[in-house]
Amino acid sequence: MSQPGLSEPFIADAGIEALPPPEGPTQIIATDYEIGRDNIEGVKPVAFDIHNPVFMISGVAVVVFTAATLLFPSVLGPFFGGLRDVVTSNFDWFFLFAGNIFVLLCLGLILSPLGSVRLGGPEATPDFTLTGWFSMLFAAGMGIGLMFYGVSEPLGHFTAALGGPVVENGVRTDWSPLEGAPGDELGARRLAMAATIFHWGLHPWAIYAVVALALALFAYNKGLPLTLRSVFYPILGERVWGWPGHVVDVLAVMATLFGLATSLGIGAEQATAGFHFLFGWSTALTAKIVLIVIITGVATASVVLGVEKGVKRLSEINMVLAILLLFFVILTGPTWQILKGFFGNLVAYGANILPLSNPFGRTDDNFRHGWTAFYWAWWISWSPFVGMFIARVSRGRTVRQFLTAVLIVPSLISVLWMTAFGGTAISETLAGFSGVTDAALELQLFQMLSQLPLTAISSFIGIVLVIVFFVTSSDSGSLVIDTIAAGGKIHAPVAQRIFWCSFEGLVAIALLLGGGLTALQAMAVSSGLPFTLVLLGACWAIVKGLRAEKRELA
Repeated sequence: MSQPGLSEPFIADAGIEALPPPEGPTQIIATDYEIGRDNIEGVKPVAFDIHNPVFMISGVAVVVFTAATLLFPSVLGPFFGGLRDVVTSNFDWFFLFAGNIFVLLCLGLILSPLGSVRLGGPEATPDFTLTGWFSMLFAAGMGIGLMFYGVSEPLGHFTAALGGPVVENGVRTDWSPLEGAPGDELGARRLAMAATIFHWGLHPWAIYAVVALALALFAYNKGLPLTLRSVFYPILGERVWGWPGHVVDVLAVMATLFGLATSLGIGAEQATAGFHFLFGWSTALTAKIVLIVIITGVATASVVLGVEKGVKRLSEINMVLAILLLFFVILTGPTWQILKGFFGNLVAYGANILPLSNPFGRTDDNFRHGWTAFYWAWWISWSPFVGMFIARVSRGRTVRQFLTAVLIVPSLISVLWMTAFGGTAISETLAGFSGVTDAALELQLFQMLSQLPLTAISSFIGIVLVIVFFVTSSDSGSLVIDTIAAGGKIHAPVAQRIFWCSFEGLVAIALLLGGGLTALQAMAVSSGLPFTLVLLGACWAIVKGLRAEKRELA
């Protein structure tokens, strides 16, 4: 039903951020639902304003999970390892198939007439300049993952590809992507970088783009709350405000929480390794736990300060440090090899994207299960968090502009980052330095930097980057989770944000105790699996919503 004008969710109220109304004719969805309708509010002993089923179910589930993992780590450790293997080995085809659907949808919308629909209405103007918008997409594209895997992944793929397939008792046991490049150094380098870019390029950003586009379309054009359940209004109608919508939001909360906990655990692993490398500090589990506690405290303080004073300033510091470290590696590393490799790696990516995307008939099980399926589940678990951020800064862009920028800009930055860090590590290895390949994953970044000038300074910047990524991921993620668990209210009581921020740290600690990196990966994969179904439903809702917008303009 078309209803020009102002709809209920755009009316400002206590604790509700007033979203700007659509500008020009749009297909606003008329609904009697009001943000916070199902919320429970209180002021004593602590102020709270929570969405009854969503907060209760997700909050209790998180508390029970954390307590059980802390109390029975020796029992749950093997369970997490088995869970990860079961999900990745049995559902790898599903993750790859879904990832391909997301990419094809985005490319199809860019090329179709639906790409001309403007987010916020046909007369809306962008909230940010093109430069500012690109900068924020750049900030969204950076994270702990690029710091942790920027060296280790390209180098690991290179080593495996150079060795080629290894078959024992009729089963491939190597980790090489596709069929490898046995004995071919250049071929192995290109295949390794193509596989890395595949994990950090169009596919992950298509996942984020689907969530961001769905949220932006149904909030800015349809007049619905900026929550995941709103996306399913074309499918569920008014039932989206009942239990079907509650399930969507609970899945979003759990996926985001475990995705963040995975990143926090990985960050703690790398930061303690860096401190040991520079200062000889302990890398024991206790040290990682202490670091998580300290940094979670800093993140909590940032949450209390709010977006402007906390999250924004830390994000700006992060971006400057990341750019400095990237250009330092380019200028002091094998500069010509990096610059030449950037274009060569893009060509290799284009040549290998179809076989790497193929869900069926492959023999590289270790690579497909251990790398691709894990990554797709991890990106999917992060998608509510990153998607909501991208949606909130993209009002006023056409769908075509939005998808082109969200897919291309962060992907190119990731290619440059992986080419600089991973390419430098590969060049050092080929020159005879074995320190990077012999080091643990969390230490490989610092071993690579040890062969460049100003090692102590660059390594310290690397540690600071990991820690600040740690903080910004935790506080920003807490704000997003709290918005979902508060029924769409942006300015919910601070105590609730503290609750979610604290439990992100506790979940990361529990998972480290319950199996380390394996447990972290297991929960990211298992929480990403059901949420993949949510995203596939969102694809259909996006097309239906955009077609309605196009008819409104006809």
